[in-house]
Amino acid sequence: MSQPTVILATASYDHTIRFWEAKSGRCYRTIQYPDSQVNRLEITPDKHFLAAAGNPHIRLFDVNSNSPQPVMSYDSHTNNVMAVGFQCDGNWMYSGSEDGTVKIWDLRAPGCQREYESRAAVNTVVLHPNQTELISGDQNGNIRVWDLTANSCSCELVPEVDTAVRSLTVMWDGSLVVAANNHGTCYVWRLLRGTQTMTNFEPLHKLQAHKGYILKCLLSPEFCEPHRYLATASSDHTVKIWNVDGFTLEKTLIGHQRWVWDCVFSVDGAYLITASSDTTARLWSMSTGEDIKVYQGHHKATICCALHDGAEPAAS
Repeated sequence: MSQPTVILATASYDHTIRFWEAKSGRCYRTIQYPDSQVNRLEITPDKHFLAAAGNPHIRLFDVNSNSPQPVMSYDSHTNNVMAVGFQCDGNWMYSGSEDGTVKIWDLRAPGCQREYESRAAVNTVVLHPNQTELISGDQNGNIRVWDLTANSCSCELVPEVDTAVRSLTVMWDGSLVVAANNHGTCYVWRLLRGTQTMTNFEPLHKLQAHKGYILKCLLSPEFCEPHRYLATASSDHTVKIWNVDGFTLEKTLIGHQRWVWDCVFSVDGAYLITASSDTTARLWSMSTGEDIKVYQGHHKATICCALHDGAEPAAS
């Protein structure tokens, strides 16, 4: 298979993963995933593989093949894997699970290389752009920074006691972190670098973004500059786009009929893909706030989406 320049994939409670042609809306490949639901999808930086986080495993699929079989399975979690992502060179993968752990996996070797204990179900994990800290959010409302160099937890925050942190996002330059919770609130911190490598959090803003749950929050990518946006996807069926300068509401994306579970920006921040319980994924124009493509094919809730429309990293 020749590799498409834009990789767009969705997964659903119908136990399938679908690959889509972003412009035409045509589904060109369906992978059956009978073992569990898929909670999260992520594409490797080189666009070669798609990671599917399930229960309790992570499976890696070849993007450029028609094989229904995964090329690798990562199996040491013991409950739903809720978060998965890759280091910028694609050498290692990180994950977070409802089993209460955050794990690191070397993609070139079998097994899990490191494990961090969060003591509560982990809902979200992000990698700081410095590539040396993971930030996790859990069901008890804890946010923890895991220092990969010191191999320990360097910072703990509880923005709202006993309120699950559903989603975390870090600005591409490491200047901001946002945590979204089950009360529809976003907490925003400035990230300050002390004399040590440890990151310090300075409270910047509290944003009451939605009346329902926020299921995903996401800051815009580097090539969106000078515009900086925060997208919040909610159980209230909408996605809201906030201007990071002052956290004013820029647009409300209306079109989904049910919960919006996931969203991802295009590399230049001009488009947003969303996934919803109404079975569809949608492509939105950030300039107009209109949906310009609906991806229809799943038979049940579409709960995660992944997009890679940027350049692959230069070979080292």
